[in-house]
Amino acid sequence: MKDSELQFDRSCHALYSKQCKKQIQAKIALHYPENRRESVWEEVQKKYVDFLSDWRTDLGGKNSRQRRKAMGGGTYDCIALMAYYVVCKDVTSLDEIEEMEGNLFLTAFRKMTFIDANKPIVKKLMYRAFLNAKKQCDKWGDFKMNVAPFEENKPIYYEFTECPTAEFARKHNLLEVMPALCNPDYEGMELIGARLVRTTTCSNGCKCDYTICGSGDEYLNAHPEYRDEAGYRRNK
Repeated sequence: MKDSELQFDRSCHALYSKQCKKQIQAKIALHYPENRRESVWEEVQKKYVDFLSDWRTDLGGKNSRQRRKAMGGGTYDCIALMAYYVVCKDVTSLDEIEEMEGNLFLTAFRKMTFIDANKPIVKKLMYRAFLNAKKQCDKWGDFKMNVAPFEENKPIYYEFTECPTAEFARKHNLLEVMPALCNPDYEGMELIGARLVRTTTCSNGCKCDYTICGSGDEYLNAHPEYRDEAGYRRNK
């Protein structure tokens, strides 16, 4: 089915990205014989439309297009990945969903591997980037973000107290998928010489906390990383 034929209100919703479509179709090609691939993709498309039928209407339309241009990716790609997960649950896995989300989310980070977050000037630039991200969140009204004041000798700290992706997963009893969508945050920081310290997320707690420091920061010694029983990468 052509994307243009999907029946949903485009004035208040958005289509998944071309990159997301490519990721899903590649996995369908991996798991299914050629004579089934088109029909399975159509099932994913229909599930995506079904998901949008009772989803909040303030994140899509023109706002979503502008938001994607400014920030990349977004909640609608996560919804598409969850549609794929539901339709293809017999053949896919949460590890595969995490790989797919990583391929979507980490594209920009993989182009910035020259950055070294251990350098003070880079830390200051990262902090400014997080302040700008908060301004974007305030503008679009999707994520609720707080950024702590900058301190020279301490890690950067910010948090999300509302996350539309977690909200969607909870509404549709798909919280099991959230570790796969959250974990790539860790790799993103690692690619730029930084480390993420996180104790909770909006999907398994009341906030998603981000403590960001350089890979050589002694702060990490007191907060070793582990993977919990649900599959989340977390820190003590």
